[in-house]
Amino acid sequence: MKLTFLGTGTSQGVPVIGCQCAVCRSDDPRDRRLRTSAMVEWRGVRLVIDAGPDFRYQLLREGVSRVDGILLTHFHKDHIGGLDDVRALNFVDYPRAVRPVDLYATRHTLAVVRKDYDYAFVADRYRGVPEIRLHEIDQQIPFRIGEVEIVPIAGRHSDRFEVTGYRIGSLAYLTDFKQIDEAELAKLEGVELLVVNALRFAPHDSHWCVEEALEVIRRVRPQRAFLTHMSHEIGRYAETNEQLPEGVELAYDGLVVGYH
Repeated sequence: MKLTFLGTGTSQGVPVIGCQCAVCRSDDPRDRRLRTSAMVEWRGVRLVIDAGPDFRYQLLREGVSRVDGILLTHFHKDHIGGLDDVRALNFVDYPRAVRPVDLYATRHTLAVVRKDYDYAFVADRYRGVPEIRLHEIDQQIPFRIGEVEIVPIAGRHSDRFEVTGYRIGSLAYLTDFKQIDEAELAKLEGVELLVVNALRFAPHDSHWCVEEALEVIRRVRPQRAFLTHMSHEIGRYAETNEQLPEGVELAYDGLVVGYH
């Protein structure tokens, strides 16, 4: 099984437009963070989690020409803003075949996708629109893509917004979480590799801060954990990573982690 971090930044990305802080001016490539997304490859299945505004560049960087499914965590633009670019995946095999892309999300998230990309779902579509097949998931019911079982993890981004994490085998990926119930935390028992969001060190209204993320990691007790969805306020990679407990690391764009 292989996990690739396509992006590890928050909604603005890092560097932030117009910012002159030390992180945004850093020449360490680990401090340059596209919007948060990940790719999981297991049992012949390639899955992408979220497709934000940097989706096109992320797939080009990793040389991706096939995706077996896109899992959406929620409907905010930094997580769905690149869906139009699935058009390129549709036509990789053209003219022999047009390959639709399968999209998995909760009912509310799919409703926003239909609204934002209405031209892809109307009866009289123009040539070249994205070919997307929508699959509604229930946060309490596991589902399969090929030989891979996926367990949704329900959470709250804030009191206003739901968010969905995913467990795939011994990996669990949670981003944009602020709240998680005990029953959902129990779904993470036995996870060996845990990815959780940590926006910054200071508390935030709708994202876990570093200490909140570390508390979740302590409770799950994975063999290895990574922090993602980080703002420039997290500090420079080289300095902040040294402050983290053993077994916990900052993720960075392009990082590839192999596990069983």
